Amino acid sequence: MNRNLTLLTLCQGLFMTNNVTFIAINGLVGLALAPLGWMATLPVMAYVVGGALSTGVVAKTQQRFGRKGSFQAGLVVALLSALLCAYAAITRNFWLLCCTTLVAGYYNANANLYRFAAAELAGSTAPEKAVSWVMAGGLLGAVVGPNLAARSRDLLATPFAGAYLALAGVALLALVVLSFIQFPAAAAAKAGLAGGRPLVQIMKQPVFIVAAAAGALSYGVMNLLMAATPIAMQQCALPFADAALVLQWHVIGMFAPGFFTGNLIKRFGALPIMGVGVVLNLVCIAVALSGAELHQFLVALFVLGVGWNFLFTGSTALSLTAYRPEERDRAQGALNFCVFATLAVSSFSSGVLVTTRGWALLNYGSLVPVALTAVALVWLALRLKTARRAIA
Repeated sequence: MNRNLTLLTLCQGLFMTNNVTFIAINGLVGLALAPLGWMATLPVMAYVVGGALSTGVVAKTQQRFGRKGSFQAGLVVALLSALLCAYAAITRNFWLLCCTTLVAGYYNANANLYRFAAAELAGSTAPEKAVSWVMAGGLLGAVVGPNLAARSRDLLATPFAGAYLALAGVALLALVVLSFIQFPAAAAAKAGLAGGRPLVQIMKQPVFIVAAAAGALSYGVMNLLMAATPIAMQQCALPFADAALVLQWHVIGMFAPGFFTGNLIKRFGALPIMGVGVVLNLVCIAVALSGAELHQFLVALFVLGVGWNFLFTGSTALSLTAYRPEERDRAQGALNFCVFATLAVSSFSSGVLVTTRGWALLNYGSLVPVALTAVALVWLALRLKTARRAIA
């Protein structure tokens, strides 16, 4: 850890504060304003759809203005969109809320590159550890996010409008912190390589395919269950304070392992740690299906968070071996697009399933992406084993 990494870790924490608060309140505000109940998570979906649509733009702004300029632009968007969300809540304008969260997705796409910037700040020393430590900064979001949502819920006459205003303050603080970070200059292309290999060639690599699939599917499963949790708990007559507590422990599970996940990956390799993440996802589903009491929501979501950490950190470390420095922006943009496209589907499915089919069916449905992730990991492990034998 150095000064720049420490400050970037704080930016990651403020980013996750934004995301956790959005998840905690957007579904409930959507449920209150939506014309139909199944539309409740459309504002959540709009946030990740906005991220998916912004990946190409973000890749270009990263190339044009560098890490710092692009990250600052993302935070300005976060600030303005939070103010507009507050206005949408006050005026009870559901479609304005959806449009505003769509625009806020630009910040989501930008800040999701913090983990790659961490590897660059660490240089060749220990990139996987830097990724893991910066992601551990999300613990700040675990502590602040749910409490911010709960404490600012009734700050104004309109429920949760105050929470959106608080998020504007979070974005402003992040802008101040980011101004003190010095990012290394982007690596120049080697002579004769122009901008590196074509994106299609990069994406055809087995390592890239599995890194993209595991990262996207793990995020999709996590979002599918997390976005539905506040609504499911409300349907079970549990108070919002309980939902905030469950989300807090979920985000602790997501980021607390960051203090040691990098060491585990360095020691055992990315694939075995990702395999443990798959097992933890299965444990989460089993606990969630065992009942709908507070302790079952809490344990299931905590285990889900730990499983996501192992899978997502592992997939990020794995992806670092799939592209050259001069190919960074395109490769990372493609990885992020896969994540956001999957998140868009899971966000929409989450609201539809939990409001029409219930919590149990939602969990059974999540077994499909978990199984696909397991198959992808086994496929890559067998390919690597065959390659090592051929070399020997």
